[in-house]
Amino acid sequence: MRLDRIIKGGNVVTPAGSFTGDIGIAGEKIAALGADLDPDPGTEVIDAAGHHVLPGVLDVHVHLELPFCGTVSADDYRSGTRAGARGGVTTVIDFAIPFAGESLGQAADNWMRKAEGKALVDYTFHVCITRWVEHKSQIKEMVDRGFTTFKEFMIYESEGWQSDDRALFGTLEQMREHGTMLLVHAESARVLDELIARHHTPELMARHGARLHPMTRPNFVEAEAIQRAVQWCEATGGQLYIVHMSTAEGSDIVRAAQARGVPVLAETCAQYLVLDDSVFDGEDGHLFACCPQIKKPRDVERLWQGLRAGEVSVISTDTCTFTREQKAMWNGDWTRIPMGLPGLETLLPLVYTRGVLGGRLTLEELSMKLSTNPARIMGLYPRKGAIVVGADADLAIIHPTATRTVNPATMETNADWSPYDGWELAGFARTTLSRGEVIVDRYAVVGREGRGQWLPRTSAGLGASRVPR
Repeated sequence: MRLDRIIKGGNVVTPAGSFTGDIGIAGEKIAALGADLDPDPGTEVIDAAGHHVLPGVLDVHVHLELPFCGTVSADDYRSGTRAGARGGVTTVIDFAIPFAGESLGQAADNWMRKAEGKALVDYTFHVCITRWVEHKSQIKEMVDRGFTTFKEFMIYESEGWQSDDRALFGTLEQMREHGTMLLVHAESARVLDELIARHHTPELMARHGARLHPMTRPNFVEAEAIQRAVQWCEATGGQLYIVHMSTAEGSDIVRAAQARGVPVLAETCAQYLVLDDSVFDGEDGHLFACCPQIKKPRDVERLWQGLRAGEVSVISTDTCTFTREQKAMWNGDWTRIPMGLPGLETLLPLVYTRGVLGGRLTLEELSMKLSTNPARIMGLYPRKGAIVVGADADLAIIHPTATRTVNPATMETNADWSPYDGWELAGFARTTLSRGEVIVDRYAVVGREGRGQWLPRTSAGLGASRVPR
């Protein structure tokens, strides 16, 4: 077989372990792995000596161009996927949310239009069920179209997105029937609403400012909701995936459920691994408002432990970018802050710097949590998520120690601020390849927008059975 490209002499990270050697690429696929592959005449050789070669990252939790909190998130499929590529991300999964009165199919069509002609990397969508009575009969149609993961929110009644226990129970029954998976945003709506109402006074807002965001979202708001979702999962046998888990208590609940054989998986996000709620004490504390909010140092430590132990299977971002001007909409009222953080560009650098270089994860564990597990769980493996022969040639080449300073002015995101502004991070992609094509070279985006492809999926092998323990 003639090789179009050879990645030469890097530390190649595969599911079977790491080796120093070469990756041969033919067309869009990985065609060969070896210690010293010979180039054909005309084969392009990319020097990876002294670098790690990782499978491209899958960020399975992003929100691009999302209407939310009275505005629209600032990163669209152009800026968002360019940012991701610079951080070694080669696949993203967004959430198709129906607008008022729309079907699940119409929601998917809307999000397809957002991505077409803009996406630099490959993409697909989770389909959000926001009106159970209307949407329950449409799930099978979406599965037939290639959408196999669905999402329900336990909060956001004001947005028209909230699902109650009946909806969660019924959807999990359908997940079992179709072999598909339900993603759940787990927070307890009624208690959360009550805590917000109690604190929503001019006096308390003047005294505490943005600190009211974490003060009204104590850990039990997430933990109780996770416990309830796990209960319905256990009762129905439907596959459950807890998104953006942020608490120690949530990790304990998921671990106990998995030990009982309950088909539940969990992800956390980079911000919950590297930030704590002291960020709300600063003058710009309102910028850090996200949902769930950033928690305490003990939660940070417990989530790292969960990654090592296995109850936390995936690290994502929950990217939802808002500019300083958009965040300023709060005008002193924390309930009006657009909730979300930029994250695609810094996902791999944060986990590599704080995880691998910080001694919390091995390089192989990083690859598992950012690439292989997301691909397996979301039904994209072995096409995505691992450096194996026959997989898409999605690769990120990073220097083991060289750092770059986080500076919004030099980044691809449309955000004019970063939660990590001024941080020195290793792990930005020197070179990123998507389906064999170089889209980042010497840390600069060189790929053509619109080249990203939608990834239809089937339910075969989706979910917990794909994650080794």
